[in-house]
Amino acid sequence: MQDAFSIAVVIFAVSNIGAMGLELNPREALKDLRSIRAIGPFLLWGWMLGPALAWLIINLLPLSEGHAAGLILISLAPTAPFLPLMVLMARGDMSFAAACMLTTTKGTVLFLPLLAPLLIQGLTVDSWSLAKPLIVLVLLPLLIGGAIRAFAPNVAQKMLPVTQKIGMAFLLIVLVLTLVLYGREMLGAVGSFAPGAQILFFVTITAISYKIRFGLEQPQRSAMALGMCTRNIPALLTAFFGIANPPDGLFVMIVLAVPLSAIVAVVAARLFARQGPASTVPTN
Repeated sequence: MQDAFSIAVVIFAVSNIGAMGLELNPREALKDLRSIRAIGPFLLWGWMLGPALAWLIINLLPLSEGHAAGLILISLAPTAPFLPLMVLMARGDMSFAAACMLTTTKGTVLFLPLLAPLLIQGLTVDSWSLAKPLIVLVLLPLLIGGAIRAFAPNVAQKMLPVTQKIGMAFLLIVLVLTLVLYGREMLGAVGSFAPGAQILFFVTITAISYKIRFGLEQPQRSAMALGMCTRNIPALLTAFFGIANPPDGLFVMIVLAVPLSAIVAVVAARLFARQGPASTVPTN
């Protein structure tokens, strides 16, 4: 069953990240990425504030070793594949969301393997062991999907719904197998500080990245904040399987991020929609 779980995680990661690439408009993303005003906050919130906030929380709350390691790992992988849906709900800037997805996915592949061994105490894995699966299962599907979207948009349009359905099907399979294999650990985590630590992390990083403007308009700030609130679960699962001896509780912490980040993101998106310009219409 563990082998079936590993295979399901691989298919889940590749299909969801591939769908992100198929949905990504490279021209829109590159338009915003030409500005340091856009790139700077992505890097600041994603890999400076995020890890610093996680470190502060694990020093304030009595988390187990595995839960603390999980929160650090989660802090290094911003932006979920479903970000466009959240930005659409928030009436945010969709082209800015595309730039966020492109930057943070590449940033996760680069920074997570470099920073995780430095920030997580007791983690003996080397950077290449973490980077290799992320390159193969995250970066390559994103680039291939983006290339298809750029050079064969009609093919990408046909492939996207199929890829999304595969991703959703294997998400359900992964969740079921997770309950079977890790159900007891998940129940144990509910009675700990783990859920509260995650909610504190998601709410704080969302609020800070939204409130500090950096000269960005409200629709751009809402897209930025939602990108920081949500987490790249396929990348986190891929990284997890690159760790030889993960501490107990690390995997459960990653799984808990799925519903908790989504709940915070939905609430934030509705609040942002009320604060946005009445005439804002998302562009595709």
